[in-house]
Amino acid sequence: MPEQDEFLSFLDEGKKSPASPGGVTERSWQVLIVDDDLDVHTTTEFALGDVMIQGRRLEFLHAYSSSEALQLLRQEAHVAVILLDVVMETEDAGLRIVRVIREELGLMHTRIILRTGQPGYAPEIDTINRYDINDYKTKSELIRNKLYTTLTTAIRSYDQLCRLDASRHGLEQIVAASNQFIVKQGLQAFAEGVITQIAGFAGIEPEGLICVSTHLTSAADNVALHFYPIITAATGRYRHLIQHQLTEIDDARIVEHFTRCLSERRNLIDECSLTLFFAGHEGQDFAAFVDSALPLRKLDQHLLEVFCVNIALCADNVALVSRLQEYAFFDRLVRLPNRQAFINLIDQRLKENISDQWVIALIDVDQFAGINDMLGHDYGDRLLGAIARRLEQPPLDRCLIARVTGDKFGIFGEEQVVKPDILQSILTAPFEMDGGEHTVSISAGFVQLGEDSRSGEELIKDASIALKQAKSNGFGQVAYYSDSVGAEIRERTQLLYDLRWAFNHHHLFVVYQPQVSLHDGAVTGVEALLRWRTEDGQFVPPSRFIPVAEHSGLIISLGHWVLRTALHAVTRLRAAGHDRLRMAVNVSAAQFHQPQFLQTVQETLCDTATRPKDLELEITEPVAALSFDYVEKLLRQLEAIGIGVAIDDFGTGFSSLSCLDRLPVGRLKIDKSFIGALDSQRPGQRIAGIVIELGRKLGMRVLAEGVETAAQAALLRDLGCDSAQGYYFGKPMPLEDLLQWLSTQNGAASCCD
Repeated sequence: MPEQDEFLSFLDEGKKSPASPGGVTERSWQVLIVDDDLDVHTTTEFALGDVMIQGRRLEFLHAYSSSEALQLLRQEAHVAVILLDVVMETEDAGLRIVRVIREELGLMHTRIILRTGQPGYAPEIDTINRYDINDYKTKSELIRNKLYTTLTTAIRSYDQLCRLDASRHGLEQIVAASNQFIVKQGLQAFAEGVITQIAGFAGIEPEGLICVSTHLTSAADNVALHFYPIITAATGRYRHLIQHQLTEIDDARIVEHFTRCLSERRNLIDECSLTLFFAGHEGQDFAAFVDSALPLRKLDQHLLEVFCVNIALCADNVALVSRLQEYAFFDRLVRLPNRQAFINLIDQRLKENISDQWVIALIDVDQFAGINDMLGHDYGDRLLGAIARRLEQPPLDRCLIARVTGDKFGIFGEEQVVKPDILQSILTAPFEMDGGEHTVSISAGFVQLGEDSRSGEELIKDASIALKQAKSNGFGQVAYYSDSVGAEIRERTQLLYDLRWAFNHHHLFVVYQPQVSLHDGAVTGVEALLRWRTEDGQFVPPSRFIPVAEHSGLIISLGHWVLRTALHAVTRLRAAGHDRLRMAVNVSAAQFHQPQFLQTVQETLCDTATRPKDLELEITEPVAALSFDYVEKLLRQLEAIGIGVAIDDFGTGFSSLSCLDRLPVGRLKIDKSFIGALDSQRPGQRIAGIVIELGRKLGMRVLAEGVETAAQAALLRDLGCDSAQGYYFGKPMPLEDLLQWLSTQNGAASCCD
């Protein structure tokens, strides 16, 4: 039978009418017939019009040339099978468009079946090897049953490739979603991202909600009793439902889906919506609902489960990051931003080019440490919380409020609001605490923004400088930052930095100044004095760096080092035959009030093999007057060991004489400011005589500092002063120079002749 008759014979078997082109549903397989013979189109569609393959009908598309076929394929991306004639405009027209379909259009899943009535033009084996086609049939082979079998095989292959690609794409979506969620800042952004990712996974618009439930668990049987669902995120037309309880939503379908999903702890999928369950830690489960106006495409259930597990893990990670951010930028005690968050917020405002009518204030609770000591830390914590709530009230509720550190709060707002009188009126009103009233005193430092405002951190430093200035003026005071004050503080800060560096790199050293008896000129002792020489050989006066060391606390380490160095010098002096010299070492208030001070002195004496009687500690008059009971006890402990005690710079303070009479002090040192007046009739001359007389009556020896002339030495001797030190006798010198100087002394000095 001729080829055409054989082809027509199988079409007659079906006795079917052509399917209506408009009657094809969305759930169909698209089959493209490419042939320049109209009869081939008609008979193929007639024969297979009512065929179902894998539960779907066939939708036939028609092209009568290779150019028509390519134009149609550019518009239709989901063609399952192409029945392609080889010979059309040219003898290889069908073969030519195969490469375009694969390489240019990228239709790699579409199955291509070549059909030809003249097989000699394109040998089967050679054609399959050279071109990416899936089957090659002559038209004479394609009787009805064979055509059905060939088409079924091709559609199954296409469906499998699409499913594999969907799985691959789904996994890529899951990985991409994970990467997206890593950079989400906060749970709100994460929740909105979940809706977007689910919609993308299902191929629909992101219209949906996130509902979180909190379970209450019975401790007795570990059974969840209730859950309270609340909408935490929503997109599209549902956005107005954020922060509403599930029971407040009017849409019964959404309420039913969420209730079932959360209670049954499983995914719910219907024709036009997805409700996915995500298990959380500590009873914090959540579900996501997204819906679509069109029926959903079939989803891979395994991939959907992987997607849900992955999102749940991401939720845990985002929650962890949120908690870490809270710990890093939020003060949980008073429920306010912390210092770093305050700095960041100020920096953000500075980028907005706000006007110079903005002010930063730092406020400090006066004597807060005493409140903690007296009433307990729990009371102090609650007081800080009450202050924080007070600061959030109008008009300060328009400002940025933060707990900067300890009992210090930061306020950033407009100048008309952040004012001393407003802060005082808000914070000086009594606080209700434990059934009573507690009134606090507040000191505050202010800094006004200017055109040269650099950063939040610098501005807070400036406000801190102003606060220190305010506190130095007493309790309840305020101060504004100025460039002059800032320059002074920054100079002191730089000096402290340089001092620390010098100490750590051995640029500090100890010199020793002789102390001489005014009765016989004998050297009775030496005073250890700290000196600082910079790298360029310049000396920094002690009057500059000692106060900085005392204020910073560095004096404790420096003082211990000076003590140890001086006692090692005593060992050298004794070895050189000077075993009756006393070593005087200055002690600061910070050292003296260290709980381990006595133990430190004893250990240093032991380590250096120094006799206690060879050491005299010099304290200033104000130190002796503070915490009298503590001072008296410690001085008596030192006296019992055999260590001498002297009061340095006597006469410059205003201590109680009754206290002085009770302290076990062996020596008074007259400040050099009074010694300089001995050559004149200035009032200082009288004071020197009074101090000498006072020392005699209290049974104390008296030593004059800063003696520079023979006349001063002679007058002091006549007034009854026991000993002196100063440039007249010997300048402060390194240990090696002191040893040499001592070797030249022959007992009495000229002033005592």
